[in-house]
Amino acid sequence: MASMVGRSVDQLERVFLRLGHAETDEQLQNIISKFLPPVLLKLSSTQEGVRKKVMELLVHLNKRIKSRPKIQLPVETLLVQYQDPAAVSFVTNFTIIYVKMGYPRLPVEKQCELAPTLLTAMEGKPQPQQDSLMHLLIPTLFHMKYPVESSKSASPFNLAEKPKTVQLLLDFMLDVLLMPYGYVLNESQSRQNSSSAQGSSSNSGGSSGIPQPPPGMSFYAAKRVIGDNPWTPEQLEQCKLGIVKFIEAEQVPELEAVLHLVIASSDTRHSVATAADLELKSKQSLIDWNNPAIINKMYKVYLGDIPLKTKEGAVLKPELKRDPVSTRVKLKIVPHLLRSRQAAETFPANIQVVYDGLFGTNTNSKLRTLSLQFVHHICITCPEIKIKPLGPMLLNGLTKLINEYKEDPKLLSMAYSAVGKLSSRMPHLFTKDIALVQQLFEALCKEEPETRLAIQEALSMMVGAYSTLEGAQRTLMEALVASYLIKPEVQVRQVAVKFASTVFPSDHIPSRYLLLLAAGDPREEVHGEAQRVLRCLPGKNKNEAASKQMPSFPEMVYYIQEKASHRMKTPVKYMTGTTVLPFNPAAFGEIVLYLRMCLAHSAGVVPTSQSLADMQDHAPAIGRYIRTLMSRNQVTASSSSNKSGETNPVQIYIGLLQQLLAGVGGLPVMYCLLEAVSVYPEKLATKFVDKTEWIKSLMNSSKEEMRELAALFYSVVVSTVSGNELKSMIEQLIKTTKDNHNPEIQHGSLLALGFTIGRYLAKKKMRMAEQQDLETNSDFLPEQEELIQSATETIGSFLDSTSSLLAIAACTALGEIGRNGPLPVPSEGPGFTKLHLVESLLNRIPSEKIVFLQMKERAIQTLGYFPVGDGDFPQQKLLLQGLMDSVEAKQIELQFTIGEAITSAAVGTSSVAARDSWLVTEEEYSPPAGAKVNDVVPWVLDVILNKHIISPNPHVRQAACIWLLSLVRKLSTHKEVKSHLKEIQSAFVSVLSENDELSQDVASKGLGLVYELGSEQDQQQLVSTLVETLMTGKRAKHEVSGDTVLFQGGSLGKTPDGQGLSTYKELCSLASDLSQPDLVYKFMNLANHHAMWNSRKGAAFGFNVIATRAGEQLAPFLPQLVPRLYRYQFDPNLGIRQAMTSIWNALVTDKSMASICTLVDKYLKEILQDLIKNLTSNMWRVRESSCLALNDLLRGRPLDDIIDKLPEIWETLFRVQDDIKESVRKAAELALKTLSKVCVKLCDPTKGAAGQRTIAVLLPCLLDKGMMSPVTEVRALSINTLVKISKSAGAMLKPHAPKLIPALLESLSVLEPQVLNYLSLRATDQEKAAMDSARLSAAKSSPMMETINMCLQYLDVSVLGELVPRLCELIRSGVGLGTKGGCASVIVSLTTQCPQDLTPYSGKLMGALLSGLTDRNSVIQKSCAFAMGHLVRTSRDSSIEKLLQKLSGWYMEKEEPIYKTSCALTIHAIGRYSPDVLKNHAKEVLPLAFLGMHEIADEEKSEKEECNLWTEVWQENVPGSFGGIRLYLPELITITQKALQSQSWKMKAQGAIAMASIAKQTSSLVPPYLGMILNALLQGLAGRTWAGKEELLKAIACVVTACSAELEKSVPNQPSTNEILQAVLKECCRENLKYKIVAISCAADVLKATKEDRFQEFSNIVIPLIKKNSVENMGVRTPKTEDENEKERELQLESLLGAFESLGKAWPRSEDTQRCYRQELCKLMCERLKLSMWKVQLGVLQAMNAFFQGLMLLEEEHADPEALAEILLETCKSITYSLENKNYSSVRTEALSVIELLLKRLEESKQWESLTSECRVLLIESLATMDTDSRPELQEKASLLKKTLENL
Repeated sequence: MASMVGRSVDQLERVFLRLGHAETDEQLQNIISKFLPPVLLKLSSTQEGVRKKVMELLVHLNKRIKSRPKIQLPVETLLVQYQDPAAVSFVTNFTIIYVKMGYPRLPVEKQCELAPTLLTAMEGKPQPQQDSLMHLLIPTLFHMKYPVESSKSASPFNLAEKPKTVQLLLDFMLDVLLMPYGYVLNESQSRQNSSSAQGSSSNSGGSSGIPQPPPGMSFYAAKRVIGDNPWTPEQLEQCKLGIVKFIEAEQVPELEAVLHLVIASSDTRHSVATAADLELKSKQSLIDWNNPAIINKMYKVYLGDIPLKTKEGAVLKPELKRDPVSTRVKLKIVPHLLRSRQAAETFPANIQVVYDGLFGTNTNSKLRTLSLQFVHHICITCPEIKIKPLGPMLLNGLTKLINEYKEDPKLLSMAYSAVGKLSSRMPHLFTKDIALVQQLFEALCKEEPETRLAIQEALSMMVGAYSTLEGAQRTLMEALVASYLIKPEVQVRQVAVKFASTVFPSDHIPSRYLLLLAAGDPREEVHGEAQRVLRCLPGKNKNEAASKQMPSFPEMVYYIQEKASHRMKTPVKYMTGTTVLPFNPAAFGEIVLYLRMCLAHSAGVVPTSQSLADMQDHAPAIGRYIRTLMSRNQVTASSSSNKSGETNPVQIYIGLLQQLLAGVGGLPVMYCLLEAVSVYPEKLATKFVDKTEWIKSLMNSSKEEMRELAALFYSVVVSTVSGNELKSMIEQLIKTTKDNHNPEIQHGSLLALGFTIGRYLAKKKMRMAEQQDLETNSDFLPEQEELIQSATETIGSFLDSTSSLLAIAACTALGEIGRNGPLPVPSEGPGFTKLHLVESLLNRIPSEKIVFLQMKERAIQTLGYFPVGDGDFPQQKLLLQGLMDSVEAKQIELQFTIGEAITSAAVGTSSVAARDSWLVTEEEYSPPAGAKVNDVVPWVLDVILNKHIISPNPHVRQAACIWLLSLVRKLSTHKEVKSHLKEIQSAFVSVLSENDELSQDVASKGLGLVYELGSEQDQQQLVSTLVETLMTGKRAKHEVSGDTVLFQGGSLGKTPDGQGLSTYKELCSLASDLSQPDLVYKFMNLANHHAMWNSRKGAAFGFNVIATRAGEQLAPFLPQLVPRLYRYQFDPNLGIRQAMTSIWNALVTDKSMASICTLVDKYLKEILQDLIKNLTSNMWRVRESSCLALNDLLRGRPLDDIIDKLPEIWETLFRVQDDIKESVRKAAELALKTLSKVCVKLCDPTKGAAGQRTIAVLLPCLLDKGMMSPVTEVRALSINTLVKISKSAGAMLKPHAPKLIPALLESLSVLEPQVLNYLSLRATDQEKAAMDSARLSAAKSSPMMETINMCLQYLDVSVLGELVPRLCELIRSGVGLGTKGGCASVIVSLTTQCPQDLTPYSGKLMGALLSGLTDRNSVIQKSCAFAMGHLVRTSRDSSIEKLLQKLSGWYMEKEEPIYKTSCALTIHAIGRYSPDVLKNHAKEVLPLAFLGMHEIADEEKSEKEECNLWTEVWQENVPGSFGGIRLYLPELITITQKALQSQSWKMKAQGAIAMASIAKQTSSLVPPYLGMILNALLQGLAGRTWAGKEELLKAIACVVTACSAELEKSVPNQPSTNEILQAVLKECCRENLKYKIVAISCAADVLKATKEDRFQEFSNIVIPLIKKNSVENMGVRTPKTEDENEKERELQLESLLGAFESLGKAWPRSEDTQRCYRQELCKLMCERLKLSMWKVQLGVLQAMNAFFQGLMLLEEEHADPEALAEILLETCKSITYSLENKNYSSVRTEALSVIELLLKRLEESKQWESLTSECRVLLIESLATMDTDSRPELQEKASLLKKTLENL
């Protein structure tokens, strides 16, 4: 043991010594890298001495290392040592010190390489060490390189398996990102004065004296980021950028790193912030902001560690407590919280963030704004349960902010509108707190203009919270609103109105009073709103009426009266001229109208204040109510005396009206007064008798209507007096009328006169009815009668006045007189008579001079009134005839007036016109008993039916129709009308087919009325007649005479084919389909769409009421009706559409959207059935309307019940999409688009079973019918829908994938434009390949492929069984480039998606792909090869072997190039994508590749590509070419032999080249392979010459050259040299010159390699060839084309060169042979040297060189001076030609080298004497010519040789 210790110490000493001797940094580094790890391991020694020694050594080392920063430490080894689980902690602690020291010194690349190791090293180590390692790692991240395609395998840090490490790393990174630049942790100083430093901040442990960490960090976090050697700001910036890059490269889950990016984006350095921002933006759509994990982290960082009163809060150590982040970071966090619904729900963090942002110590206006936005966000998105606890806190915060913060108006605006939003979410918070309303109102008065809008909005939203106030609270609110209604700020008043109108019920008197005051506001926005609320009428139906009450009239009047009298005493009263009013005129006017509405409401009628005529209809009812009020009040008056003098509400009302009228006037006020007095004149009118002058002053008003009302008022007042008083009043009126020349005064007096006389006559008539004896009554004395007559004449005199105003007034006055009694003028005779009057008025109707329609209308009315007041009116028929003959074009309104006049005149005294309209309604009126009957209805009916209805003039027909309607409507109970129902119906039916819409409409309304009037029997007859007429389309013929108007103005261009009837035909068929033909009348009544019915005249017919009734009667037929009507609403024919929409609206009593939807939902199935049926109707109109209706029906309603109908709808619409009519096609397209959207929604996984069902029914339809449709639009839509469905359906597609994927694959080709196929056929191969690959890539990026890829994600073994056979079939029989390419792509995806599941099916797929490999299209071929390359990965070995055998067989045996290409592509793909498979089957594949490498390339480029593919396969998979050949030699020889035996010459040649290559590269083949190869080659030589056979010869030459040594040995089955030579020389005798050249060259090579002497045979072959190609013979040839000659010349030249070269090579070292041939050969060469072109010269010189090199004469032992001298002389003579060849330096160079060789050999053999002086002279001369040579090196060589010769 001791010895071991000693040894350890010795070893350490030696290390010490070596350290001491290290002089350079390099030496020191070497020692450290060698010894530091083992030295550290010695620390684990148990011996104190050893440890001490180690420590000593380390101290020394540290000093040395620290002073030399360049020295590298063995970090990698140390890291390995550090990770050793067996290492003692003592060792690891020291190891990490050196890792920390050495790692930053490493070059950046090395640091990057070791970075992953640092992460691995961290696992399971103590926290401080982990921190240190991360501190080392973080700076490296900046320099790391990440792969572009993020895939798990390529990622440098494989973090997926290390969740703990990831967490540590992320925490550390977060701290680095939070670290401010230039922060210094000054521990010592802060420990002393911690209390002062911490005093102001939160109570995070000021007592413990921990220094203040940076925001967002704890003391501990700051400390570990600063580490042992803190980073400079620049380094820190790089670290932060590195972290962002790390996150960008997706090294950690996105979810985890969101917070880091948010914090980095708030960095103070631009580079970091920008990088993080960009990354955040790119991920924006991918990040789920509602993920609680992300949101909670954000909250945690934002708020820091808040000390809660929980256990965790107590446990947290002070140094671990995190502070909240800085405001800058908060500003980045809050916008992301605003995106998140989850953030709004997370309590209590949400409220903490709000309070921090609004009131935190470091907040600023930006953060406040964001926090307020967050409040808005919470108000909008937080669900009901979770917002409850938040409400009070949010409200407190907001009110606090509003009270305290005044700087930024925008912020305040947001705060106010947040209060508003909160109130709409949580009204109960606000209901109790009226002070808040007051506060906001006050603010609205005082705040800046820009804030006011927000406060106004907030208050408007708060209104709802106070609508349930009761008792004191309500009174308080009342006072509040009242006080703000008079503020100067318009917004305040506006909001006050809103409160007054919404908070209080509609019958709350004080609030109504406030609104009435507001209605007098000068600003439109205030008074407009107030008026809108006040005039909003109680609903017509009971539900609404219950909710919308009005105050009772008496109470309201008393309240107003009280307020008015109070106001008169205060300064708020209103002065106008001399009058003083309690309210301003606008408010007063509104008050009066409102009181009138209350009066009507109390009287039980629907109040209205819009038109005076409507108001007058209610007068009788109001009259009854006023009477009861008056009588009731008289009873109670004594008991309850009101404070003011008046007690009766009616009297007060009249008083108010008077007051306002006197002060300001106004038409409605005048009317209200007139109405109040007229309905109870005996009680109320008497009070005005003494005020007639005032009334007269009103009659002189500048307004015409005002004068008319005042005149009426006057007449009512006058009618209460009698006797002299009456007389004087009438006289006065006559006088004013005649004498005053002011037209306005005259107008008023005229009217007053007429109205007064009318009332007088009516009174008289009543008295006469009551008591026959008139004499006793002083009211009706003869002088009065005279006065009346003169007054009537006075009025008559104005009829012809030039002033139309007066003429109209006279006409009106006469009408009033005539209505109330017989005209007090004679019937006939001279002067002003009844006849004259009738004619005069009748002339006015058609007169063109009279422009005023009013004049004509009044004239017609007046004429109609005459027979009403006078039972004996003599001109009754004349008058009626005149009215009927006065038809004019385009005056429809007038015809309605004439209709009324005819009706009145026809029944005479029994007409309702005779009533007093103030007291009796039309319905209540019955004619007085004793009246004279002057009824001429039969005659009128006869004239209309038999003359006018069948008139040829359409205007007359139209007018007659209107009169008839008037008669039927007004005289419905008349026996004549009832007995002529059939005739009247036929009349109306005949008008139905008019081209004019109004005529049709009037007729249809008339028919409805006729039907209602008949008895049951009548009704049946009427129905059958009507149906027959409508359906057969028979129409009345109109006689055409010369003056017939054939076309009305504007109707030209409309179809005269009975088109007008189409609407009614449709209605009739609708009724027939319901088996209820009588419903046609209901429909006609409901199909009410002409604007005329909305006019005053039209509305009088009251068709709305009838329509409502008809709607109710149709209710039982709804199931049959609704579908038809629904469709008809979309009919292209406007008439039908409007008619049917009217019927529809009548059926849907409640017009709200909800009830319409309910109706449609109820009958959804019926509607759908009807639409589907009619989509293929034979009428285009029906098809189009069905499409449009379907489009409407499918939108926005649950369709779960009709999923089974979807395929039928799709298919039918597909058919309609190809309709012959364009508008139908467009409608179908619209419906299909909607259907598509609806179906995509239905296929959502959230729909569950319904979604599954939808997909199951839809896919077959879309795939079979849609995508295969010949109509392009249908195909496009089907695909679009499929793509969208696949996106939304997700995993639900799995069961349908086997059908869906093949169908989509087929569509890839079907949907491709056909023109591409055409172009592809016409293109060149190169263009075709480029175009096809573009087509395929387009197909792969198409929506169909996108859908396929969606489906592939969800495939598994359950689906593959069905899918694979279909795929195989498609690959084999699919048509089109896209389909086949797509299939290949799908197979590739399958191999990556589900490799294990695919194994059982890969054999089938392989078989299918093999068929694709031989496709003529190169692009498909490549795709299939690519797929095969992937597929073999998942295949069984047996399948792969079969495949490889198949490919090998193709390659060796098939002639067609397509097979060879497919083999190359497939094997290359396997090598690239499944290298393991290829390695396992290398013995089969690589020999084939080797053979493929040597393929003989044609001119075309493609085969060269194949060679390259084979070469790549070979090179990738062998250890160097030489090694590969040695490794696979037996296989290579087998395959090359096989190639040589092939039937194909090309393959033979290829085999030969491969063999040659083997021989070349192995340099020596050993038996038995040599024999095998040579035998195979020689075997191939036998037989005829074929293209490529040369390769065999070249191969033999190569093999023999490479293995000449081996050949010398005799080995069985190995041909001898002799045999080889024999075979080769035999080939030299072949005729084919090209082949012969190669054979000779080969023979020469073999002879040279084997050193055999066969010169005799050889020269016998070669020398004749040279002689044959001599110059003289070369010209003598048969004449050929230039081109052929050129080729031949080239071949001969080649043969010459080859021959000479071969002679040189074959020149043997055999004395005898040389002796025989040397002379001849020399001569031959010299001859050719003189005569030939330069190339031949060059060849000859090279041969000469070889000749002299081997010439044995030039060796001493074989000397023969004479023979040599002869040869030399011959040579010198000829070589001078070459030396003097100035054109070709190569010739000169070669000649010089020959001379140089000769001189060298002569020198060696000491035979100079053989070089005769003649030779020398020749040579010296020739060499002298080269002194001036252009090539300096030749010049130099020549001069050297010359000197040598000269010196001899």
